[in-house]
Amino acid sequence: MTFSQNNIIQIAGIIDQEEANLLIDCGVNYLGFPLRLPVNKEDLSEEYAAEIISSFPDEINGVLITYLNNADEIKSFASKLGVNIVQLHGNVELREMLKLKNIAPELIIIKSLIVRNNNIQELENEIIIYSEYVDYFITDTFDQATGATGATGKTHDWEISKYLVSISDKPVIAAGGLNDKNVYEAIKFIKPFGVDSHTGVEDSSGRKSIDKVKKFVSESVKAFDEINLSIRKR
Repeated sequence: MTFSQNNIIQIAGIIDQEEANLLIDCGVNYLGFPLRLPVNKEDLSEEYAAEIISSFPDEINGVLITYLNNADEIKSFASKLGVNIVQLHGNVELREMLKLKNIAPELIIIKSLIVRNNNIQELENEIIIYSEYVDYFITDTFDQATGATGATGKTHDWEISKYLVSISDKPVIAAGGLNDKNVYEAIKFIKPFGVDSHTGVEDSSGRKSIDKVKKFVSESVKAFDEINLSIRKR
């Protein structure tokens, strides 16, 4: 299988070393670890996460997914885990984002764009405000019932994500209810730089399904390759 190394394929919510190995073997190149969360329960301890991340080969990226919003705490936690990529889902004040870039310039920052009802203007403003300080944006879906802004398993209007991709000067990763059955269609329609899934590739036990992960990766690679080929032909 040809793999588009330039495009991000991220799976989040790793439970243990066995699951991490499964994802790597299936071709996932970004593994997300949601930790210090306000709503959802952590999948594993911080110490175990750091142990798993330390086992990654150079081409595999561990990603800290967190709601922390203090620059010093974010830097310290990333260092503890041994990651250089941080996905911020909390409401981070601009001064803290600026401070984070100053005290930890080595960190790659992914900032969430949470799609809610009728909040296009808010998302536009976030892109304008944060673009100078982040490396990527990632869309996700708000769950009104639980208040969760990630790992909800819920999709949102892909027209919104497509629009955000079109106006952002930073690459956008698509997330929010993506799974092995809809990721190809999502990529072809939204044309994001990367995709992310969490619950969408799990089985009924809550563990990642090897069949779903394999299909998620293969469908993602196929869609990205088709888009990249189309761009090269222009």
